[in-house]
Amino acid sequence: MEERLKEILKKVRRIEIHSRCLVNDVFAGEYESVFKGRGMDFAEVREYQPGDEIRTIDWNVTARTGHPYVKIFTEERELTVFLLVDLSSSSVFGTVQNMKSEIIFEICGVLALSAVKNNDKIGLIGFTDKIEKYIPPAKGEAHVLRILRDLLYYLPQKKRTALGQALEFLNKITRRRAVVFLISDFIANDFQTPLKIANKQHDIISIVVSDPREENLPPLGFIQLEDAETGEQILVNTGDSQITKQFTTLARQRKEQLKEFFRSLNIDTIWLSTSGDYIKELTGFFRTRSRRFH
Repeated sequence: MEERLKEILKKVRRIEIHSRCLVNDVFAGEYESVFKGRGMDFAEVREYQPGDEIRTIDWNVTARTGHPYVKIFTEERELTVFLLVDLSSSSVFGTVQNMKSEIIFEICGVLALSAVKNNDKIGLIGFTDKIEKYIPPAKGEAHVLRILRDLLYYLPQKKRTALGQALEFLNKITRRRAVVFLISDFIANDFQTPLKIANKQHDIISIVVSDPREENLPPLGFIQLEDAETGEQILVNTGDSQITKQFTTLARQRKEQLKEFFRSLNIDTIWLSTSGDYIKELTGFFRTRSRRFH
């Protein structure tokens, strides 16, 4: 147990150093440009003046008074950021350089240190088909190290995924608008309605982590496939081109349906693979979003 703890602490330290370098050298200014000041608190209404944005009109007050009124907002001094992290068994899978869980942990390190660097609060909700870990939002590097340590050290009690339950928990614990990074492989079916509700209150960014073998099977003859979450096993002949083609088609259909669902809610999405460069993808996301808001 003591050796395992030492190894965990070493890994936390490696991820912290790697993430800190990325935050300082690669993501400098990107996070702040995208998220800082996006949180707004309602302050009051006043009569419409030429030059005011039409989208700020308060139609209820306008209807009652017969004159156009606009909503006035004040910028929040800080943001609250939540990491909603999938800890289910399907995340412990990888056939290239890293497992999905390893990429997830490193992304959490980068995002958590970016938030702290900009004096924002960062919180964690780790979930399977239950809420496995909750760390309330707070500031400081010691707090980030606790989040990373708990992510790496924690052994989930369950194997399956319930994204919807995690989103419902988020909606219960905070009414204040937050930036929410929902990090998962999204191999689940229960999250559509809770995500729609959460998206009305929060700024949701979905980070989808996948592995190439979840879409394409190599021609290896008969292989035993096992569902990491249910334990169900099936014998598949990967030498049969019809079977592998059907497998790929179904996987791509699921991905397209997920993309379309995110688009319908205007949810920004980052697509990451264990075979790709997550640094490049994250940087591209930050820059694209920054251009859209400025």
